[in-house]
Amino acid sequence: MKSLPIKSPAFAYIEKSFKEWLAVLGYAETTVYSMPHYIREFLHYLELNGKTQINQIENKTIKEYYRELKTRSNTRQGGGLSNSYLNKHLQAIQKFSDYLRQSGRLQLPKLYISTEEDDHTIKEILTQEEVGQLYKAIVQYPEAHQNFAPWMYEALALRDKAMLTIFYGCGLRRTEAVSLDINDVHSDKQYIHVRKGKNYKERIVPINTTGLTHLQNYLYESRPRFLRNEKEEAFFISQRGKRINGQSMLLRVKLLVQRTDNTELQQKEIGLHTLRHSIATHLLQNGMKLEAIAKFLGHSSLESTQIYTHLLEKENEASGAAIYGTV
Repeated sequence: MKSLPIKSPAFAYIEKSFKEWLAVLGYAETTVYSMPHYIREFLHYLELNGKTQINQIENKTIKEYYRELKTRSNTRQGGGLSNSYLNKHLQAIQKFSDYLRQSGRLQLPKLYISTEEDDHTIKEILTQEEVGQLYKAIVQYPEAHQNFAPWMYEALALRDKAMLTIFYGCGLRRTEAVSLDINDVHSDKQYIHVRKGKNYKERIVPINTTGLTHLQNYLYESRPRFLRNEKEEAFFISQRGKRINGQSMLLRVKLLVQRTDNTELQQKEIGLHTLRHSIATHLLQNGMKLEAIAKFLGHSSLESTQIYTHLLEKENEASGAAIYGTV
């Protein structure tokens, strides 16, 4: 996408201006980098259809582009573009429309295009016992490594506990955890302010007393050991003192899985989202209403949350079948 040519000076300028607008509003670096690429593809489409000026952009044209996008084939995997990929395009177009309106460049009517159904399936759910085993694995340090200072294992352990608290205890998404800043954790009121949620929605997530203790222990005892720059605002930082990335977090979780002696757990395909799915399922098992879980997770509709109801139904069916000897 980023290599698509844009010949119109007006389009080249508006793409750059849109990127700067996202940065000023404080969107995550990944969003500031990737979203203008989706818009470049849209602008390239306009040029192919003889449109080279901003005032030629209409909702009708946007909808025609999106319909054409849905008919494209996936050159890498075959078939059509995934719903997830289409939704990213749609989010970019909607945000671009907001930018045009708010900057006064073009007063487009609000764009009404429904998002595609989520085509991601939940592959694994951890039991509450398995989550407990992950916490226990944190303090099962390997043999000392000659390249590690004596304090390193303890500092990493405190960070691991804080990470599990954020992903499991608070149910944050990967990008939400990466984007978390120290000022987003409100210890006095026991909640986290998620400022950069999915579809750019903010929400307040409560923390229980145990989880808050894990976050405070990391913040005051572990994080200062990694810190290199006092101005660093990221809550989770790497051993180099920079904002940690999602891949590094994932590797820590996978390391904890391997430290357990649970072979069944070790064979599961576990990612950071697994912890989020697990807490949602456990909350439902413990009687929390679906509406409250949706708010907790930051879902825009109950449809996304209802998948956990289906998971429980399947689990109960499997349990019943096992009791009667049919599994």
